Amino acid sequence: MMSDSAASEVVAPPPIKRIKLSEPENEEDRLSDLPESIILHTLSFLNTKRAVQTSVLSKRWKDLWKRVHALTLHSSDFRAYKKFTRLVSKVLSLRDSSISLQTLDFERSNCRFEPDLKKIVDYALSHNVQRLGLTFNGDIAQIPPAMFSCQTLTYLKLSIYDVGRGRDETLFPKSLNLPALTSLQLGNFAFGVDENGCAEPFSTFKRMNSLLICNCNVTGATTLCISNVTLVNLTIYNHSDDNSHFYKIDLCTPSLCTFVFVGIPFQELSGSNVSSLKHVDIDAEVDSDPKYPLMFLISWLLEFANIKSLTVSATTLQVLSLYPNVLKIKLPSLHNLKSLIVIVDELKYGLRMTLMDVKLQKAKSKREAARIRKAFKAGLEPSSPIPDGIVDFLIQNSPFAKVDFIDRSMRRYRERYI
Repeated sequence: MMSDSAASEVVAPPPIKRIKLSEPENEEDRLSDLPESIILHTLSFLNTKRAVQTSVLSKRWKDLWKRVHALTLHSSDFRAYKKFTRLVSKVLSLRDSSISLQTLDFERSNCRFEPDLKKIVDYALSHNVQRLGLTFNGDIAQIPPAMFSCQTLTYLKLSIYDVGRGRDETLFPKSLNLPALTSLQLGNFAFGVDENGCAEPFSTFKRMNSLLICNCNVTGATTLCISNVTLVNLTIYNHSDDNSHFYKIDLCTPSLCTFVFVGIPFQELSGSNVSSLKHVDIDAEVDSDPKYPLMFLISWLLEFANIKSLTVSATTLQVLSLYPNVLKIKLPSLHNLKSLIVIVDELKYGLRMTLMDVKLQKAKSKREAARIRKAFKAGLEPSSPIPDGIVDFLIQNSPFAKVDFIDRSMRRYRERYI
């Protein structure tokens, strides 16, 4: 039992303090406490319509949008086209003119000439724009000539639909002086020949390391020469089945490391200097007559002699399987392949119809043809998105290459080693 003296030495516990819980902080207040540089950086990721709308949050936010370094002006963000025109006018007149404009992304989705494209580009050029994207229906003459000699541009995206003249393509300018340009994206352009009778539009870019061309064509020549000593990444999109897109692409790109292709492979590839190419990504399609795409796709594999990694879609493998006796072909290439990635996705309707037509051509009776149609209609054919033997065909010279399957349709990933 504790004595009285010992008990007197026991220290009583401190009284419990009652803490009054405050109301949760307002999200707007928490954002407003951030440094202005962080807020402006965050606003630069919004389209300009949303950035302007933040001006109603509080007094501090009222003028913040005027100091953002990036403008994203897309007519598709507006139901009424007049509202888009008014916003562009408001932004150009009220924006803080002392702030440089690092990025302008402008898209006009109809044939109207409002807002004034020349005024918009002139504004961007006068504020030392570095990244410029222009997508619109109209004439390239709407772009001020000063843009094609801009000294500050490091990134340029141009996609022009010249529907006013009944053309889907715009002639690419021959004289460009963009010394700082490192990345170029072009859509719906036609490349004309130079004085030597060759289409060679990219040799003047001394610092370009990334090039994307989408649905482009060649006029007056059968060969597009992509000649550039600094080019590292090349991407080609071709979703047109027009016969005029039958042309040869000659790669003179000693620094090329990555090649990506999406669409119908109507172009023949040849590389006089592509020994540096290490990574290839192909998502091929076919139209109702797959003869040329099949021939060119096989020839591409012969050009990719030294690549270390190859990414292909299930559609690409189906296209390859249509080539006569493809599994019997002995590839003289792909000896250095270390990685093969197969993107498994749902096969498109057009390809399924092509696969059905190929099987119907081999049907020996009307009953067999009816069975084939029924199986495709029920989704039972093709039985697998990846044709039997086609993966082994690709790695026949690299049997120890790592093969990864990415199931995009089910959002799951699995891996196996061969």
